[in-house]
Amino acid sequence: MQDEVKQRIESAIPNAQVQVEIEGNRASIAVVSTHFDGMSRVKKQQEVYGCIEDLIASGALHAVTIKAATP
Repeated sequence: MQDEVKQRIESAIPNAQVQVEIEGNRASIAVVSTHFDGMSRVKKQQEVYGCIEDLIASGALHAVTIKAATP
């Protein structure tokens, strides 16, 4: 699932550098992209959540920590 999450984010967010760590149903995601320039912290996280919301809704992922930043 780690590769799937990474691929989804890289496909949806331009020029994204993505790191994903998954333990059980908990995920830690770090994304760096110029796409986030000028966005609030909440908006950046919403962009990433949008890539995996179905996995959260299904219970495949339960706890998700997101760090999203610009280079």
